[in-house]
Amino acid sequence: MWSRWKLLNLGCRFINYKPWRWRSSTACDKALEYKIGEKIHGFTINQVTPLPELFLTAVKLNHDSTGAQYLHVAREDKNNLFSVQFRTTPMDSTGVPHILEHTVLCGSMKYPCRDPFFKMLNRSLATFMNAFTASDYTLYPFSTQNSKDFQNLLSVYLDAVFFPCLRELDFWQEGWRLEHENPTDPQSPLVFKGVVFNEMKGAFTDNERIFSQYLQNQLLPDHTYSVVSGGDPLSIPDLSWEQLKQFHATHYHPSNARFFTYGNLPLEQHLRQIHEEALSKFQRIESSTTVPAQKLWDIPREYHVTCGPDTFATDSTKQTTISVSFLLPDITDIFEAFTLNLLSSLLIGGPNSPFYKALIESGLGTDFSPEVGYNGYTREAYFSVGLQGIADKHMETVKNIITRTIDEVIEKGFEDNRVEALLHKIEIQMKHQSTSFGLALTSYIASCWNHEGDPTELLNLGKQVTQFRKCLKENPNFLQEKVKQYFKNNQHRLTLSMSPDEKYYEKQAQMETEKLKQKVDSLSMKDRQQIYEKGLELRTLQSKPQDASCLPALKVSDIERTISFTELDIALAADEIPVQYCAQPTNGVVYFRAFSSLNTLPEELRPYVPLFCSVLTKMGCGIYDYREQAQQIELKTGGMSVTPHVIPDDSHLDMYEQGVLFSSLCLDRNLSDMMHLWSEIFNNPHFEDEEHFKVLVKMTAQELSNGIPDSGHLYASIRASRTLTPAGDLQETFNGMDQVRLMKRIAETSDLKPILRKLPRIKKHLLNCDNMRCSVNAAPQQMSQAGKEIENFIKNLGRSKKERKSVRPHVIEKPDSKPVGGDFINCPQIIRKLITDPTFKPCQMKTHFLLPFPVNYVGECVRTVPYTDPDYASLRILARLMTAKFLHTEIREKGGAYGGGAKLSSNGIFTFYSYRDPNSIETLQCFEKAVNWAKSGSFTLEDIDEAKLSVFSVADAPVAPSDKGMDQFLYGLSDEMKQAHREQLFAVSHEQLINVSNKYLGIGQSTRGLAILGPDNVNIDKDPSWVIR
Repeated sequence: MWSRWKLLNLGCRFINYKPWRWRSSTACDKALEYKIGEKIHGFTINQVTPLPELFLTAVKLNHDSTGAQYLHVAREDKNNLFSVQFRTTPMDSTGVPHILEHTVLCGSMKYPCRDPFFKMLNRSLATFMNAFTASDYTLYPFSTQNSKDFQNLLSVYLDAVFFPCLRELDFWQEGWRLEHENPTDPQSPLVFKGVVFNEMKGAFTDNERIFSQYLQNQLLPDHTYSVVSGGDPLSIPDLSWEQLKQFHATHYHPSNARFFTYGNLPLEQHLRQIHEEALSKFQRIESSTTVPAQKLWDIPREYHVTCGPDTFATDSTKQTTISVSFLLPDITDIFEAFTLNLLSSLLIGGPNSPFYKALIESGLGTDFSPEVGYNGYTREAYFSVGLQGIADKHMETVKNIITRTIDEVIEKGFEDNRVEALLHKIEIQMKHQSTSFGLALTSYIASCWNHEGDPTELLNLGKQVTQFRKCLKENPNFLQEKVKQYFKNNQHRLTLSMSPDEKYYEKQAQMETEKLKQKVDSLSMKDRQQIYEKGLELRTLQSKPQDASCLPALKVSDIERTISFTELDIALAADEIPVQYCAQPTNGVVYFRAFSSLNTLPEELRPYVPLFCSVLTKMGCGIYDYREQAQQIELKTGGMSVTPHVIPDDSHLDMYEQGVLFSSLCLDRNLSDMMHLWSEIFNNPHFEDEEHFKVLVKMTAQELSNGIPDSGHLYASIRASRTLTPAGDLQETFNGMDQVRLMKRIAETSDLKPILRKLPRIKKHLLNCDNMRCSVNAAPQQMSQAGKEIENFIKNLGRSKKERKSVRPHVIEKPDSKPVGGDFINCPQIIRKLITDPTFKPCQMKTHFLLPFPVNYVGECVRTVPYTDPDYASLRILARLMTAKFLHTEIREKGGAYGGGAKLSSNGIFTFYSYRDPNSIETLQCFEKAVNWAKSGSFTLEDIDEAKLSVFSVADAPVAPSDKGMDQFLYGLSDEMKQAHREQLFAVSHEQLINVSNKYLGIGQSTRGLAILGPDNVNIDKDPSWVIR
């Protein structure tokens, strides 16, 4: 995965895990016993640093014979993480580090089977497995809670990176190859194929990413940052297999490696395994991968690029992007980097920032330019600011505004409250227990450590905050002087502009055609014959059953049979509103949620609910205008969010709950202030400021449009499931392409008053306590105060003067099961008001959204059964089985898509999908073949066990204190129900898997929907059953 682009890796398993066992400090105490100079398994300890604010102890080591660097972070967290990173500095855009990252994971000396990385996804309980290619390093992380699993994965990862097979056919499959369109027909035309080739074609359909890539290339033009590390699709075919092997030999050496481990497993065990299995086989070399400092410019530069037109742009004449970027100091100057990062947030963060006021509120564009703010991922950092969605004629105006704003900041500085709000944000971040703290740490330190910065110093945020406060106290103009130094007087400044070219994709296709012709014309008859034979050989290899017995694996017997139950209490606030209390070690942070029903909302207002949610906390409330409200939210909370939800019932496909979730968190000292803010938002929200509303509408529309290239498979799946359940249409309205199109239309509207008038109408139905429930997660000693604050909040809420009837006539009241713990007898229950439609009939629909992309996103959805149905567990295992044992091979390896598979959602919809896929109709045929494969029972008991491991790794992801009890609160899923489902998962058999394949997935068995996002398709055009949008 190329991390310059924030891509989905469909082989990645990223579980929402949050460590919370802070009370014990065994791991930290043990680490503090290490002595400087102590030698352990070939390593020497250099530094031991306690960082109590983050509940960790950092231990730095070096490997004696190779010089490999090592950082161990001891923390009482059972979600242990390992990563190894190499500085990878390509000097061309063939994508060599990216293709190498893919290819090393295709087999190694000790594990020579094909694709051990994807196979380990099903032989492990990993909470995360992936690999990332950045501009100047490649990182291989995994995490797991099981110590045996940790050793297994460590063995596979070490062998992959240090002793890979790097077979030519793996290079062909993952990187690029010339192959006949139909590999079995030598008369069919030769075309480019390859997973990375198609991934990067997809990446370059995203205009924001094109802009970000050029910005880095042009601002840092002297060395490795001038190229595309992920690979330019037109340069990828210039990479040879020999060059790939040579790059590995020079870059993937322990002398160029940085190892990182995190968690509560013993360090000695890691060191022994890393030394014995890998490092002891190497000697130190002089690494030549250092990135030299960029030579500074004497005069600023300008550069212009083109991109594809944005189909969803709100104004076709306003699609230009412009930014001004400034080169900043080396990121290894840790305090200067910390200061400039804070300064960046002050300049661009929120409606009180000078650039928001000057640029966003100018009305010239739709949103900030891509890559806005501080970027610390290259050796020298940079700051960028500008606008997207502007007219060409306004480029000079934007440049002048940027210059003028810098001058004004130097003159006026920043309000003390804004600085305090930022430091408060850091305090909350340090206390909030994130879902994957080890992964967050390895990502946070990677760039700085990559250039010999001190990772321990980087983690010492408390020290940096103290030093920052001291500098401000000693010199009130501290920040203005930085602005003058790095922005006003900085000649290393790039003005980058980008405008759409109607023929951009046509030109890209033409250049690819010319590249292909050049390659094909140079082939001899012998070359052509070899290509044909190699294509057949690769296809045979891909189709051959794989023996993965050499790989280590956990067994189903290693999985805990029962889950631990969470104690919950429910009490009525103001004698009417149920509040769920979950006492957890939250480290001084209080988490509040409220869920409010949409049942009485008139149908015509439904499409506007996502927009209402998006602007509700940004328009002002009570005595605060929108700027003051933003300031209060930053000073007193860790954020306040409002999101629409369509919640499926656990036992009926045709029943669902519709509502809006209000979420926030704060330090316990600010609880009263946070609840007061919610009271003002509920009782006195502002919906009058049309100009500010217009700004928010444009930003929302732009964000939705920009998100399509990354989330195309999700949009396809939502559309495909639209007509399968009564909730499907509402999902499409809230989260699908219908919402993208609606926001485009609203953003194009010159008079927004009619839209603005809808917001108070939605407020009447939503912002009251007629049908609400609340929840609090906090430490036991904070519960009493939390109860009082929520009681006050509820008492202050408005009530409807008359009872409003549900818009839908069929509403079923369903009580939740009683929670574990608390007073069972007197405990009130949460009653859900579910919508149902007795007249609903599922129907098939096929939709093709025409988009100017060179790749497709395909979704096919089948209506199956709800969560509590015994067949649900079998279908869940089947989805994983089909992905691992059939669809991965057909869609990714043979088809060349970046990813594809099957999944079962909580709403009982079974989804087949593909992502960044060169094919469309052929992929739909693959889905059909996958069903036939499942019906034939062509899988073993070992395959089933592997699928179970994979499913349990998701089911057993531990949950943070902040999220404990949320399944019960939001979805009505009790721990007893989850335990019953768990037992059904354990019991799934070969026979049951064949039965559910026949019963639900066969053609004609269940209603299905299809959707494709992608380029024009002749076959679809000819088929009248497809709706083309």
